[in-house]
Amino acid sequence: MNQIQNNQHYFKFGLFFAITAVVFWGMLPIALKLSATFIDPVTLTWFRFFVAFLVSLILQKLSGNLYQFKHLLKIDWLKLTMAAIFSVFNYVSFVYALDYLQPGPAQLTFQSAPFFLAFGGMLFFKERLSALQMSCFATLALGMLLFFHPHLDFSNTSTNQLWIGILIIQFSALSWTSYALLQKSMIKKLSPGNILLYIYGAGLVLMIPFSDFSYFAHMDMNQWVIAVFCAINTLIAYGSFAQSMKYWPTAQVGATVTLAPVFSFIFTAIVVALGWWPAMIQSSPLDMLSLTGILLVIGSVICVQLMPLFSKRAKHRVSQACG
Repeated sequence: MNQIQNNQHYFKFGLFFAITAVVFWGMLPIALKLSATFIDPVTLTWFRFFVAFLVSLILQKLSGNLYQFKHLLKIDWLKLTMAAIFSVFNYVSFVYALDYLQPGPAQLTFQSAPFFLAFGGMLFFKERLSALQMSCFATLALGMLLFFHPHLDFSNTSTNQLWIGILIIQFSALSWTSYALLQKSMIKKLSPGNILLYIYGAGLVLMIPFSDFSYFAHMDMNQWVIAVFCAINTLIAYGSFAQSMKYWPTAQVGATVTLAPVFSFIFTAIVVALGWWPAMIQSSPLDMLSLTGILLVIGSVICVQLMPLFSKRAKHRVSQACG
């Protein structure tokens, strides 16, 4: 019975942190769209890392967890450094891919990342997926295609641009997956907060040569609010994602991450309905195929999350009956 209660405890915490990450990632595209008018992507990313690093340092200092770094081996420092490098690659390469692809196709192409994450968990952490869960990933992919089908117009994109954009996006997706898997491999040695603290700090150093700090001298109050929101979003979203990896297998986290574009559409529709930033933020109406895609995505994610819980409960009932 204690094992069942522990499983439920882990499931609830994993669900809370995963959904929090997805909700904040769903908000982020709107803020990034607004920020593009007053700052370049690399400098904004540096600022997001800077704020996240300062807040993380204060929190880890107050919690007394900084001592954990004293017990790391050389291989651990290497893993952390590689995680930071892959994180920066992910941030920057996705932005540059938008020079070759429109946001819709780019976002769809990036949805390979959760699948990479799930299979990375199977390969490196020996996590198992049932046949039904594998089927859910197939319907998840179908749902994403249906959801994004209005954005799959490549008629204005040359073949060379298309393939360059896809390759950059896949590099970004693999970078994100590598960061996430390296982060999970360090969970037993460092708290999620300490892992992110190092990643933010290393990212700051890596991006300094490519950042233009003159932008900050010309930003007004509204622009500072947008930039700070992006930074707080990074802190909460990536902090919640790191915590979810502590409680859930990578496959379950990866499946939940695919909900981010759905939340992004919802938040965009709300902003449009409220009449905020009409010159910059527009929402596309959903047709029946897109609605079907949303239902498939949500249903598939729920299936991937609940199947392990139902399976463990069934095994517990069988063991009780046999006992």
